[in-house]
Amino acid sequence: MHVLAIDDSRTIRDMVRLTLEREGIETTMAEDGLHGIEVLEGLPAKPDAILTDVNMPRLDGFGFIERVRQLEAFAGIPILVLTTESAKELKQRARAAGATGWIVKPFDPARLVVALRTVTGLR
Repeated sequence: MHVLAIDDSRTIRDMVRLTLEREGIETTMAEDGLHGIEVLEGLPAKPDAILTDVNMPRLDGFGFIERVRQLEAFAGIPILVLTTESAKELKQRARAAGATGWIVKPFDPARLVVALRTVTGLR
């Protein structure tokens, strides 16, 4: 499995990378939504899933999700929002943009891995 993870916090990026790579999940990182689009379009193969934060500079998570859903080649990739936010209206906004699911930080490493395996159908 290969996951693209986008977060403006280096600490969160490091935690996500460690969590996923410990489980044998290849991980590519990006620092914000714009960087995420650049990285996504430059990957040799589509990732199996994307994790994105909501609150980021340049392009937030909602804008990132909307952009990905407009790119035909990537429109079907599951996108999980990983954020400190938990407001119902933000979850609805993310779902309307095309998010597959929502995970609140701080995250439980085992639950994050289970969520990724569930949305991708991969072990």
